[in-house]
Amino acid sequence: MRKIITLIIVLSVFYGFSQTKELDSLSIQLAFETQDSLKVKTSLKLIKSLYELKDYDKAMKYVIESEKLSSNIDYTSGVAEITYYKALIYAEKSDYINAINGYNKAKALYKKLNDTLNVARVNNSIGLIEIKRGNYAIGLQYALASIKELEKKRLQKDLSLAYGNVANAYYNMGAVDKAIEFNLKANDIQEQLRDVKGMVRSNIQLAELYSRKNENRKAIEYYEKVLAEATADSLRGRIYPKLGSEYLKFNDFDRAAKYLLEGLDINRKSDNKVGVLMALNNLGELNLQTNRLVLAEQQLLEAGTIAKSINNKPELLRYYKSMIALDSTRGKFDKAFAWQREYYNLKSSLQNAKHTPDSNANNLDFNPDFEKELANTNTLDPVSNLSNPEPVAFDKFKLIFYGLLAALAIVSTFLILIYLKRNSNIKYTQELEEKNLKIELQNEAFAEQTKHLENVNNVKDKLFSIVSHDLKDSLSSINGFIDLLKDGSLSREEFDNLIPELSENANNASLLLFNLLNWSKSQMQSLEPKPTLFDIQEVFEEKVRLIEQRMENKGIELIDHSLRDFAYADRSMFEIVVQNLLANALKFCKNGDTITISNHISNGSCIISIADTGIGISKQNIDKLFKNSSFTTVGTNNEKGTGLGLSICKELVELNHGKIWVESTVNVGSTFYVQLPKTRPA
Repeated sequence: MRKIITLIIVLSVFYGFSQTKELDSLSIQLAFETQDSLKVKTSLKLIKSLYELKDYDKAMKYVIESEKLSSNIDYTSGVAEITYYKALIYAEKSDYINAINGYNKAKALYKKLNDTLNVARVNNSIGLIEIKRGNYAIGLQYALASIKELEKKRLQKDLSLAYGNVANAYYNMGAVDKAIEFNLKANDIQEQLRDVKGMVRSNIQLAELYSRKNENRKAIEYYEKVLAEATADSLRGRIYPKLGSEYLKFNDFDRAAKYLLEGLDINRKSDNKVGVLMALNNLGELNLQTNRLVLAEQQLLEAGTIAKSINNKPELLRYYKSMIALDSTRGKFDKAFAWQREYYNLKSSLQNAKHTPDSNANNLDFNPDFEKELANTNTLDPVSNLSNPEPVAFDKFKLIFYGLLAALAIVSTFLILIYLKRNSNIKYTQELEEKNLKIELQNEAFAEQTKHLENVNNVKDKLFSIVSHDLKDSLSSINGFIDLLKDGSLSREEFDNLIPELSENANNASLLLFNLLNWSKSQMQSLEPKPTLFDIQEVFEEKVRLIEQRMENKGIELIDHSLRDFAYADRSMFEIVVQNLLANALKFCKNGDTITISNHISNGSCIISIADTGIGISKQNIDKLFKNSSFTTVGTNNEKGTGLGLSICKELVELNHGKIWVESTVNVGSTFYVQLPKTRPA
C-alpha cells in the first residue's frame, strides 16, 4: 500500500514538474519572439495552459497584454481567441455579466472569420452560463445551436459538455423524455473518455428521471451504476436513501431497509441532515407498510423535526402524508385530519411558489431564429427615448397630488375592509370544511365496520342454513342406521346392502363439513397461502385413494395421465381444490363412465385437468358455477351438495395467482382446468 501511495505522489510531482517545465518553456519562447503575431500565438498557448491549471489571475494578466497587442496589429483571429478565454475566466469566477459580454464579442469575431466551430463552442459556453443562472429555455437554445457543428467535427469533450447542458436544461424544464435522451448521449461519450465525474452526474440524473416516469427498475439500475463508481461516503450517503426508496416502491422491504439503514448511518456520521431526513422518511414509510407502527412513528417524528429545522418543504410534505396514513391506521381520525390540513396548506403554498417557466419553455426543439427573438426582447422601450413633457404650474400639480392622495386613502380603507371581511369568511369556511371532513372520515369508518358486520352475519346465516338442512340430513341418516344396528333389527343381508348408502352419507357429511370450514375461513378473510414447490402427481395419488372405493361402488373407471411435475402454490389449498373437483366428477358420473386426470406445462405454468364423461353442464348453469352462491344440483345417485365447493376452489386458486375454468357439453361430459405458476410470481 505504501509503495502505491509513494508512486502516486511521485507521478503527481512529475506531472506538476512537467507542466511547470512547459510553462517555463513557453515563457522563454515568448520573451524571444520578434514578430507580434507569433507573440500572440505563444501567449495564447500560455493562457490555455494557465487556464487548465486553474491559475486564472496569472492567465488574466497575459490576456490583457495579448488583447492590446492583437488589437494594435489588427490580428482578428487572436483577438477572438483571447476574448473567448477572457470570458471563460470570468465564468469560472462567477462574473456572468462580463462572461456573457465576452462570449458575444468573441462570437461576433468568429462569425466575421466564418469560424463555425468556434461559434459552436461559444454558444455551448453561453448555454452553460444561462442554465446555471436558471434561464433554461434560453440556455437550451444556445446548447442546441452548438451540437450540430460539434457532432460534425466529432469533438468528444465539447460534445459531452453540450449534451450535458441540453440534458440539464430539459431536466429543469420538466421535459423528461428529452432529458433522458441527451443524458444517454452524454453518458456514452463520458464512458469513452472515462470521465467518472461526468458519468456519475448523468447516471444520477437518469435515475431521477426514470423515477419520475415510475420506471423504477431502470432508476435502480442507474443508481447502482453510480454506486459502482462511488468511493466517497458523501456520494453513497446521497444515493442510498434514493435507492432504498425505489426498492420500497416494489415492496422489496429487505433491500429497501438495507440501503436506507446504511444511508442513515453514513449521513448521521457526516451530519448530512438532508440525507438523514430522506432516509428517516423512507424508513418511516417502510415500517408503516410492515405494520411496525411504534418504530414508524419514532422515525417520522424525527424526520419532521429535521425537515422543519432545515426548511425542506418537499420532505416535510412527505412527512405529513405518512403521518396521515399512520394515524388513520390507528383509528385516530382527529389527528389524521389535523395532519391532512397541514399537508394541503403546505402543498398549496408549494404550488403557488413554484417557479414560473420562461415564455419559451414550451419550445423544446431548436429554433434557428432564437437569437433574433432575444435581441428584439432586449431592445429599449421606445417610451424611454421620448423627451420630457413641458412642466405644468406648481399649484395645479400640488392640487392633483393631494387629490390622488385622498383617493388612495379612500381606496386603501375600502380594500382593508374587504380584506378583513374576506379573511373572516375564509376562516368560517375552513372551520366548516374541517367539520365536514371529520364527519366524512367517521362515516367512512362506520360504513366499513357495518359492511364487515353484515358480511360476518351473512356467513353465520349461511352456515346455520346449511348445518340445519344438508348436514343434518346426512347425520340423521347415519344416526338412524346406528339405532337399527343397536336394536338388532337388521339381518346380515340387510346390513351388507345398507353399507354403501351409509358410506355415501358419511362421505357427503365429511366433504360438506370440509367445504363449510374452508368457505367460512375465506369469508372471514383469514386464509393466507403459504406457497412451496410440490409434486402435482403426489397430490393426485393421495386424493384418488380417498375415492377409489366410491368409484368402484358406482362402477366408474379412472384413467390416470398425470405426470411428475412441480407447481409453486399452497399445497394444502391445492389438495382442497383437487378433492372437490374429483368429488364433483364422481357425483355426476353414471355406471360405466370414466374420470381422466392429467397435467402438462403451458407458457411456464402448470395446467391440471379433471375430465369426466358424465351428464355435463348446461350453458346457463356454467355461469353460476364459480359464484359465491348456493347454486347446486343433485348427483346421478341423488347425492346432495351445498353449492360452495366450486366457489371455494376459485377463491383458493386465485389466492395462489392461478385460474380455474370449465368446458362442458350436456350428456357428453365436463373438463375442469386449473392453471398454477411454476415459480414465485413477479
